[in-house]
Amino acid sequence: MHKPIKRNDFLYIGDASDNTVKTFDAATGRFLGSFVASGSNGLFGPRGLIFDHKGNLLVSNQIPDMTQNKGTVLNYNSQTGAFLRELVHSNEPGAPLAPRGIVLSKQNILFVADMGDFANDVEVPGEVRMYNGNTGVFLGNLNHSGFSGQFHPRALVIGPDGSLYVSVRNLPDPVGGSVLRFNPRTGKFLGVFIESNAVNDLNRPEGLVFGPDGNLYITSFRKDVKDTDKILIFDGKTGKFLNKIDLDVVGQPRAFAQALLFGPDGKLFVPIQGDGPDSGSVRRYNVHHHKITFDVFVPPSLGGGPLGEPWYLTFGNTNPATLVYQHERYDNTCESSNESS
Repeated sequence: MHKPIKRNDFLYIGDASDNTVKTFDAATGRFLGSFVASGSNGLFGPRGLIFDHKGNLLVSNQIPDMTQNKGTVLNYNSQTGAFLRELVHSNEPGAPLAPRGIVLSKQNILFVADMGDFANDVEVPGEVRMYNGNTGVFLGNLNHSGFSGQFHPRALVIGPDGSLYVSVRNLPDPVGGSVLRFNPRTGKFLGVFIESNAVNDLNRPEGLVFGPDGNLYITSFRKDVKDTDKILIFDGKTGKFLNKIDLDVVGQPRAFAQALLFGPDGKLFVPIQGDGPDSGSVRRYNVHHHKITFDVFVPPSLGGGPLGEPWYLTFGNTNPATLVYQHERYDNTCESSNESS
């Protein structure tokens, strides 16, 4: 087994405006170019991003025309961004309809949040799908029969307690949503961890990640024009609502986030979309003081930034299961997959 190697890290962000994965210096935010070229081998809707246990990049790919094509999970070389293979094929059993967030467990099980669809007044329920992380073979869906609400999962993360946390929204209703828990080994539904209410104002939740403080951070969207897009903060053990970070101001242009991730120095990185001047930027929040502040890590598109429609993100040092930032990354080319983190 090789010893840990300290490396300069990079930030990778999927950009749906031109179907690329773009790279930035993780310390300075300097743009380093498109790591995965536009549309590379069918990349037409980059969503979840993680590095697998071999160190290569996995990208969930949500095809725009879901009526004709199901989604895929694509695999790219960690050094060059060159296409390696289609890990999850669109024409095989268990292919996801609308894949969003992905995580890869220590046991090398790839979990994919498949949001499903609602079209022509017909609801297609979503699923959390499981695949072999080496072969892409479909292993089945998590059993969500114990959940009585609409099941349209958007993102997932394995928490400090070992449970799989899944954000789900309602379709087509823009209001409400939940965070559910599952046992990732057995697939058993463990219950509702967070449910939308008037206090937390949780609507259409997507990205979720546990912070260094143990709290759970979730992206949430406005319910109407009198509301704000925001990040909600919950106690990571009890699910109690603690605080919020407003991303925009009522009556002003929208600034919302599909995903979020902790990175170097415990800072929270948030790619921004919307119809205002901040769209295309990446904000870097300091959440460890009483007054939460941010700086602009990547400038908005109107300010010359390279991102048009940023979605999910990962660092090279992001744990693919817990999404925790690791300050050292292992060279695991000589390790078996179940020895990797």
